[in-house]
Amino acid sequence: MATPRIIAGTAKGMRLHSVPGDSTRPVTDRVKEALFNILGTDIADAGMFDLFGGTGSVGLEALSRGASYVRFMDANRNAYKTLQENIKLTGFEKKSKAIFGDVFGYLRTVPDREFEYIYVAPPQYKRLWQKTMQILDDNDGWLSEDGWIIVQIHPVELEPLELNNFIRFDERKYGSTALLFYRRKPLPSNAT
Repeated sequence: MATPRIIAGTAKGMRLHSVPGDSTRPVTDRVKEALFNILGTDIADAGMFDLFGGTGSVGLEALSRGASYVRFMDANRNAYKTLQENIKLTGFEKKSKAIFGDVFGYLRTVPDREFEYIYVAPPQYKRLWQKTMQILDDNDGWLSEDGWIIVQIHPVELEPLELNNFIRFDERKYGSTALLFYRRKPLPSNAT
């Protein structure tokens, strides 16, 4: 796997530190570029919560492209240390925060802010993306009214998920990576 890098924006071309070992799966440049092409200019001035942050590649890319704030979280000590190094390396200390801890427990707490984007890229093949989505569905105050949740998984992990508050509105596959896009379900219209 190539060293992760920032592909556009103010930190373009900057090489990030990799997380030691094989506990994380960095997003490829191809997938990251496709993701940010979909987000387009909407990422400017947006807040993002990068769950299972790993190297921080996605959140740091968002900051490089003009996001106002990114919160990262990871329970893997090596990933958390790498996150801190990469935030410092890119100079985004004032626009971001890295938290070490359990994503599931944290998401169950009362949200202290809303995010326009929540990025979910957990360790593969452990049904963690479904668990994360269920918790977000139960505690939906983390996502702004018109925000998106983006899930990065291996396509073999894809399965239907019944949610009360969110609906999957798009899905893209890029080789061994699938991106799933969720937003709030529309409110039922009152028939007169």
